[in-house]
Amino acid sequence: MSRILFVTPPYKCWGVQMIGNWPPLQLAYLAGAALKAGHEAKIYDAMYKESTFDDIKAQIEDYHPDFVMSLDYLPVTGAISTCTVPAAIKALGVAKQVDPDIVTIIGGPHPTFMYEEILRDDGDKVDYVIQGEGEATLVDLMNVLPGRSPEQVRGIAFSRDGEIKVTPQRPHIDDLDSLEVAWHLLDWDDYHYNIDPYGRMASILTSRGCMMSCSFCAQRLFWRGEWRARTPKNVFAEIKHLVDAYQVEFITLIDAYPTHDRVRWLEILDLLIEADLGVHLLIETRVEDILRDEDILDKYREAGVIHVYVGAESSTDELLESLNKGTTVNQNQRALQLCREHDIMTEASLMIGFPTETWDSIKKTTEVAIRLNPDIAVFPILTPMPFTPLWAEMHDRIRVWDYSKYNLTTPIIEPYAMSLEDITIALGRCYMTFYANKMTEILTLPDGFKRRYMLSAMKTMMRDYGAHFDFLGVGKAKMSELVKSGKIPKMPKMPDKVDESAAAQ
Repeated sequence: MSRILFVTPPYKCWGVQMIGNWPPLQLAYLAGAALKAGHEAKIYDAMYKESTFDDIKAQIEDYHPDFVMSLDYLPVTGAISTCTVPAAIKALGVAKQVDPDIVTIIGGPHPTFMYEEILRDDGDKVDYVIQGEGEATLVDLMNVLPGRSPEQVRGIAFSRDGEIKVTPQRPHIDDLDSLEVAWHLLDWDDYHYNIDPYGRMASILTSRGCMMSCSFCAQRLFWRGEWRARTPKNVFAEIKHLVDAYQVEFITLIDAYPTHDRVRWLEILDLLIEADLGVHLLIETRVEDILRDEDILDKYREAGVIHVYVGAESSTDELLESLNKGTTVNQNQRALQLCREHDIMTEASLMIGFPTETWDSIKKTTEVAIRLNPDIAVFPILTPMPFTPLWAEMHDRIRVWDYSKYNLTTPIIEPYAMSLEDITIALGRCYMTFYANKMTEILTLPDGFKRRYMLSAMKTMMRDYGAHFDFLGVGKAKMSELVKSGKIPKMPKMPDKVDESAAAQ
């Protein structure tokens, strides 16, 4: 029996992390596999404890692990987590400082594809890279070490005598219902949704994989174009367990594509409706599935789905086609309208920062966002993850090579007609223009769930907005100058009676 410590990298940026604290589900799955195999495990969430590397060092010294593992990890998705890689590798380096004999492991999409770079540049910190789905590979590796050759373990990369070795690819796990999540290893007081009505937050995976070909995303690449799903009864049992055992009130389905199988998805909804657990669900799904499910969207809401995120991604059909998105602007608009008609909060993303970007195209993106009228709009900056088709397509326009900046909020690509600073300013313009317009709509809503939810979401976003631009290096003086010049609109004035007391708990 060995002892393993799982560590989330201590990384923070403006964006997805501001609206909620999600538990590190991917590590909880890995810990569950280690425990099931008879090993000891501990999870230390340095991200949401806002810990330092000294704190991580203290944890390692106290726990005396044989193994330390980290991931390229962001709480909601495994598709865009390159930005956490430097912090994850540094955390593993801390383990080596404490005890050089500790075996260090990293996994996730970025290490799966960029293993040579990691082992070449950070081989003194990283002993093994787990490629692809990690549970079975981790257990095999822990069972083999020390004493036997790791070359018999499928799905890993490592360095020996200056040579990088890669073992054969491991098949995916057939039965996802067989996996166990180590929920009991989490400090549940750390995880909460920061939007009214607030509450304890969890995340689950009801499926793994994606067969779509979006050029900016890692999901299809990482899961090798496959899609596998847990059974509806197994999914429902997990949701009920989280509600009963840990008093979870919000659950995010972090699947890349949870609704792919309509029959299965409908069964999940029916089980939740029958049980009436009172839990709120947040999902991301495809526009096509919203359109497909027009006749059962009432069941979405009855089952507890309060928030749907869709990747609208662009303001023109031409750019959507260039991204292999497979949707149109009109389809996006129709899907968002259908959700609103069923009292489901909508969130949509529209990317900016394309090589062909201009101030006119930025203006059009904002206008389209207002026309689509999601309840919440986000404007991620186009970011070429180094293992996606987008990286090869736009390599000559990349100006930032520090992976910690690949967070969808820092400009990476320099457009032909704009500077990187221009894109930062454009980001502020998109947010402020959209929400200045949205505030008028919100204030006309009657007091109730939607009004409180949207005011709370806006206040949370605006609270951290200025700090984000400091993070990007713009600074408060520059921000003030941009607002005075009209290049960035003023932040909309929030009502004084938005209660944040629950969020502060």
